[in-house]
Amino acid sequence: MMDFIDLKEQQKLIRKNVDKRIAKVLNHGQYIQGPEINELENELSLFSQSKFVLCCSSGTDALVLGLIALGLRPNEGVIVPSFTFASTAEAVCMLGGVPFFSDVKLDTYNICDESIINSINKAKKIGINLKGIITVGLFGQPSDMDRIKEIATLNNLWVFDDAAQSFGAKYKDKISGNLCKISATSFFPAKPLGCYGDGGALFTNEEDLYKIAYSSHLHGMGNNKYEYDRIGMNGRMDTIQAAILLEKLTIFNSELLKRDEIAKQYIERFQTLNTNIELPKILENTNSSWAQFTIKLPPFCDRQKFQSLMREKNIPTAIYYPIPIHCQSPYKNFPLSPGNLDNTMKLSNSVISLPMHPYLSQKNVDFISNTVDKIIRNLI
Repeated sequence: MMDFIDLKEQQKLIRKNVDKRIAKVLNHGQYIQGPEINELENELSLFSQSKFVLCCSSGTDALVLGLIALGLRPNEGVIVPSFTFASTAEAVCMLGGVPFFSDVKLDTYNICDESIINSINKAKKIGINLKGIITVGLFGQPSDMDRIKEIATLNNLWVFDDAAQSFGAKYKDKISGNLCKISATSFFPAKPLGCYGDGGALFTNEEDLYKIAYSSHLHGMGNNKYEYDRIGMNGRMDTIQAAILLEKLTIFNSELLKRDEIAKQYIERFQTLNTNIELPKILENTNSSWAQFTIKLPPFCDRQKFQSLMREKNIPTAIYYPIPIHCQSPYKNFPLSPGNLDNTMKLSNSVISLPMHPYLSQKNVDFISNTVDKIIRNLI
């Protein structure tokens, strides 16, 4: 079976330098809040052009810390897409907030501006005090931030970008992590920039938000140890993970270019084959970090059968996300945007992701594409 995401090949390139960085941490012994944390934050600030970066324990914790910094209170509403990983809505609920589920666009998979407007109107009717919108750069492409920020400004809402999958992508010459008031990302190992455990980061250009998040990730600590300004959490990143990320960051730009090249190879091959699938659409003046290469299967194509036949050819696939968040048991009673999230339901039943990583060969891209084409032609 070929790798869905090949971390072994990447490690071959950087193993010696990763070992040196880890050895340095072992030698100085500052396993929590060691100097590599500050070094990584500085490097991520330079990369994203965001003034303030806070490294923390996971992408989920980065979302929670961001919401704490934004001042979310119990029973206040936040618009979120339902077609995403659970942590987007989960972070809102952890602070007692109300996730208001909105639909996404069929072509980009990201939150739909029309659905956001419908959500705002419905929230007013049912008396939910909306405070903001969380966008998600699903599968690697940022949302249409200009349009979303325009809607947010007209309705006195903040915008918080969940860039767990899209860190490193660009929207109109701006790097993901610096597209709105505040952003969060994940360094889960399978992400485009991943560590060897859990990790995350928060990005903002507003010092007051950074200071609240910084205090909150140290249990609410104030200027002096054991003095607390607020109720917080243990959201610190391990120093060893920062050391690993520092080394991975040195090859991140080149890997983003390789991911983009591989995505173009997939697209060109599928177009040549005239395969009956829908390919991901990238917005104008935008690029993707291609966390996943996700296609839509044609109607009436049995997705489970397709996945099984791919597996027989030793090609792994993944389905993100077969059950939308608003259909999951803990979230069923939260408000929905009008329209029953039709696009979300369609995508949850039709998308499938193919192998994607910087070390995927042209030969394997061709083999995967040809196999997809043959299987689909036999299934429909």
